[in-house]
Amino acid sequence: MTETPKPKVWGRWVVLAAFVLGIALFTGLKINVAMPEVVLPPEALTTPIQTPLGPFFISGTLVALLFADIIIFLLAFGINSAIKKGNLILTGIVGAVEALLEMLHGMTEGTAGKWTKAIFPWFATITLLVMVANWTELIPGVETIGMIEEKAGSSYVVQMVGGIKSLAKVAEGAGNVTLIPYVRVVSTDLNFTVALALVAVFMVQVFGVRSQGRAYFTKFWNTGGVFSKPIFGVIDFGVGLLEIVSEFSKVLSFAFRLFGNIFAGSVLLFVIGSLVPVFAQSIFYLLEFFVGAIQAFVFGLLAMTFMAQATQGHGGEHHEEAHA
Repeated sequence: MTETPKPKVWGRWVVLAAFVLGIALFTGLKINVAMPEVVLPPEALTTPIQTPLGPFFISGTLVALLFADIIIFLLAFGINSAIKKGNLILTGIVGAVEALLEMLHGMTEGTAGKWTKAIFPWFATITLLVMVANWTELIPGVETIGMIEEKAGSSYVVQMVGGIKSLAKVAEGAGNVTLIPYVRVVSTDLNFTVALALVAVFMVQVFGVRSQGRAYFTKFWNTGGVFSKPIFGVIDFGVGLLEIVSEFSKVLSFAFRLFGNIFAGSVLLFVIGSLVPVFAQSIFYLLEFFVGAIQAFVFGLLAMTFMAQATQGHGGEHHEEAHA
């Protein structure tokens, strides 16, 4: 009779040590810390290079985006490798991603119908990218490790100790320092959220044209009944103008909803992290975990729904029948 191997319990000791170390650092040790500034624009990590399109520089949000892309590629390779090995049941992180994709596919199939094969990759890619990007704020070191810059105003200055920048306490008003993080959550950068919103809304138009052809544009510019049916024709024309405004408002809605929620979450974690010990911060980390997942799901779901709606007629034929 073989003995059942004992489960490894080293993980709980690591967690316990982290709690004890966090409490000790918060209560017992006096460590000078450079606080990051709450700013909307991404901070530059390199000297800007002038290009025809404007200055280009490496920012913390760009580093976070590359990091999120690498994670998604690793997940894709992991799922592909597991399938090639003939594993019928995937487990661990790969199994969780498979379950998520199955759920997203089922939702797309129920909404888009025959357009599921074309729309699902966009739905899944947007959801996974935004989810991984949002969850990077939960990784230790993100927005807390970076370059120290000295500014005028408070009580710390930068000094070199063994070739490493550190902080020294001086008289009040002698100097102030700020932290420029090497990695900043990319969802807190409006450049990312607006770009992703533009891609989603552009693909909505693409699917509309693919499904309806040139008739799709009558949704925005419908002058066919202005003279033959003056009342209903003018109404249809006005509705078309409102549809144009609606498409532009989708970009703003997509971009600022994601940006606002994740930026607020990052500020919340920063404030709570400077006020309470580590064991109390874990509650807010759990909150941000769900917020990041929900915002990714909402962004992807809305994009998929708009794409599915664009493949359907906008009701012009029903108006014609009603007018007749």
